[in-house]
Amino acid sequence: MAKKRMGEKDKILNVLNKAEEDGVKFVNLMFTDILGGIKSVTITVEHLEASLTDGTWFDGSSIEGFARIHESDMILKPDPDTYRLLPWRPKEKAEARFIADVLTPEGTPFEGDPRHILKRAIAEAEKMGFTFYTGPELEFFLFKKEDGKISTVPHDVGGYFDYSARDLASDVRRDIVLALEQLGMTVEMSHHEVAEGQHEIDVRYSDALSSADNSITLKHTVKELAAAHGLYATFMPKPIYGINGSGMHVHQSLFKGNKNAFYDPNDKYHLSNVAYGYIAGMLEHVREISAITAPTVNSYKRLVPGYEAPVYICWGQRNRSALVRVPRYSPGREKAVRCEVRCPDGSSNPYLAFAAMLTAGLDGVKRNLKPAKPVEEDVYEFDNKKLQELYIKTLPASLGEAMEELKKSNLAKKVLGEHTYTKYLEAKKQEYDNYRLAVTDWEIKRYLEVL
Repeated sequence: MAKKRMGEKDKILNVLNKAEEDGVKFVNLMFTDILGGIKSVTITVEHLEASLTDGTWFDGSSIEGFARIHESDMILKPDPDTYRLLPWRPKEKAEARFIADVLTPEGTPFEGDPRHILKRAIAEAEKMGFTFYTGPELEFFLFKKEDGKISTVPHDVGGYFDYSARDLASDVRRDIVLALEQLGMTVEMSHHEVAEGQHEIDVRYSDALSSADNSITLKHTVKELAAAHGLYATFMPKPIYGINGSGMHVHQSLFKGNKNAFYDPNDKYHLSNVAYGYIAGMLEHVREISAITAPTVNSYKRLVPGYEAPVYICWGQRNRSALVRVPRYSPGREKAVRCEVRCPDGSSNPYLAFAAMLTAGLDGVKRNLKPAKPVEEDVYEFDNKKLQELYIKTLPASLGEAMEELKKSNLAKKVLGEHTYTKYLEAKKQEYDNYRLAVTDWEIKRYLEVL
């Protein structure tokens, strides 16, 4: 224990020295609510040492899914490893950011903190000897502002992987990538996506906690840099009718030390029994965690056939219509063997989504499950008879249906814990009830004059 405490003290001292070198004046302590909203408390650098040592008090009663009024006192404890200088803020009186863990007044992890929920799932994997790695692909739209107001008019008319004057957002993406690299991330790819105004930025595969931290940092950065260009960025799954929506495909694998536990050189797909168990667990539980990985009413406007969004619960290697895709193996790239889960979207809380998928996959590994045969045909072309013959089920068709699956799920309750499970269901019920009661423009146009 003494050695660990010395390590923490050294980290704190290094961070304090770095903040002084960087001329930091203000410090943002960032965290998320259970719905994935990014929250922040700002302190001056004079209070940073006390915050790193003892935490910073805040009122948690108004944060979605956190404490009740009479239990509102909570502590933010910044993680020293997440210190970053914000590149878009002035260098004079610079501003830094930490990602913070949420603690109770007694100094124990708060059960409703999404970061703690992911840590708990990771700890279960570690007990089995595994390290969990993820690589999310976050898609987003850039929209114009008209008269200072947000619109749904795409910023450009480019298409998939366009490299031309049609992709007016190339400068915006370049500035976002430069900012992400200054924030300590390695950006492996950025490009225009299929729809007009749609883009994707991929950050290097890493351990799941760092990857989730990177995801909320990326979302924050994209919005900041878009605003600097007079645009609005959104990770809304389906902002425009009739074109592709935005997803958050998550590449994932388990390692044992330096070895990829998903790799088997003797298998046709180069997948190990661990990988097959993981995929089977994912397919078995994906409906019941859908309200976590695709958590909004709008998510289910994206999850429909015909727009490259996975609806059918199956897996394949080259098949992008499958819910779980296994990228093809390349010789010498054993560590890259992985599965890609294609149903999550950017409206999810990455900490909760990663925790849910990991727990689903581990359940398959523990039970030594085997998935059905892979499907390499375009599943969108299957009729109901063929879907039934292959026992291919579908994802929930609405948030309401996804909530019913969540209510029945012991696995989801295990992932979230009793507190967050209850709070999450309450929040989603209110959201879905509000949606059901709303009268939309579509209904007015459809029914007002004919009925």
